[in-house]
Amino acid sequence: MKYIKDIKENMIRNEEHLYSYASKSKDAIHLSENINDNDIRNAYQKDVDKIIHALSYTRYIDKTQVYTDIPNDNISTRMTHVQFVSRASRTIARALGVNEDLCEAISLGHDIGHTPYGHVGEKILNNICRKNIKIGFAHNIQSVRVLMELEKNGEGLNLSLQVLDGIMCHNGELIQSKYMPREKSAEEFLKEYNECTINAENTKKLIPMTLEGCIVRVSDVIGYIGKDIEDAVRLGRISIKEIPEKIVNTLGNSNSEIMNTIILDVIENSFKKGYISMSSKVYEALEDLKKFNYVNIYERAMNNRTYKLLETKFKFLYSTYLKALENNEYYNDIFGIYLKNMSENYILNNKKERIVIDFISGMTDNFFEKQYIKYSKI
Repeated sequence: MKYIKDIKENMIRNEEHLYSYASKSKDAIHLSENINDNDIRNAYQKDVDKIIHALSYTRYIDKTQVYTDIPNDNISTRMTHVQFVSRASRTIARALGVNEDLCEAISLGHDIGHTPYGHVGEKILNNICRKNIKIGFAHNIQSVRVLMELEKNGEGLNLSLQVLDGIMCHNGELIQSKYMPREKSAEEFLKEYNECTINAENTKKLIPMTLEGCIVRVSDVIGYIGKDIEDAVRLGRISIKEIPEKIVNTLGNSNSEIMNTIILDVIENSFKKGYISMSSKVYEALEDLKKFNYVNIYERAMNNRTYKLLETKFKFLYSTYLKALENNEYYNDIFGIYLKNMSENYILNNKKERIVIDFISGMTDNFFEKQYIKYSKI
């Protein structure tokens, strides 16, 4: 390109208006060398593109958000959720004068490590991991693993550390009234990542290294809290009238109202500050709404009989694939579909049990069911 230098400078100049506490793309950290002189995109824009072109991103479309096996195409999937989070985080970032590209990259990648059947599948895989290989399983840590170590045939995508950290620390289940970023080195990030790989409980202590990571963390709850209610109402699981009046009076009673209320409150209480916060009124209402959702939506989304059946399926597939690896059953799909596309380095440097967990956790709901049907009939 004749004007490549001028174009690149113009792209970088677009970040000059950002506030001092924003994360600039020129400060992006990579664990491996990342040079392409002919690329006009900044580091975080490149990360967005790497993520949306990843195979694991495509599989969002058939991964459970809350409700599974529902014959209704209007009910959210994990793909819907990440789009809501992305839009909320970019709106907040633009209003606060921080980096939209970084928020978008974190948002779009934050749930890539989610298992089939959402948080139920995550819980079951965590139990399997703890029993069989003495490590934990958490979807946010698996998201980092997928993007850093599994994508691109086991080579990873070499995303910036700021994006990986935001994904690792995104847990929207842990609501706070104030989110204050904490600076980290690459060594500190890797230490946290490795500790959380061993013990999933450590994820509850994580704090993002950037303000943008904090924005995505609060945007995660903004992206699910009202939409999950909307889905439950559409399916006739709850009535909108069941939401306590005190919550409705503060946040509203539709997804759009709830999202708008929280987003505006976050912007109002975070403007020109180096942290993200909410007013006490909105924070308390949000906490109450989350409790309402847990009792009336999440705990009722799957009955005990269905959970036990799903647990049986996960355990069966885990033992089936592990046996195939131990006995070199090359006709098994863990060889024919998964390992044939993975690098020799990945195969040599991971235990068989870890490979099985990677394979299962990356499945869509539909593929998981087809695999169970296929091997349970043998």
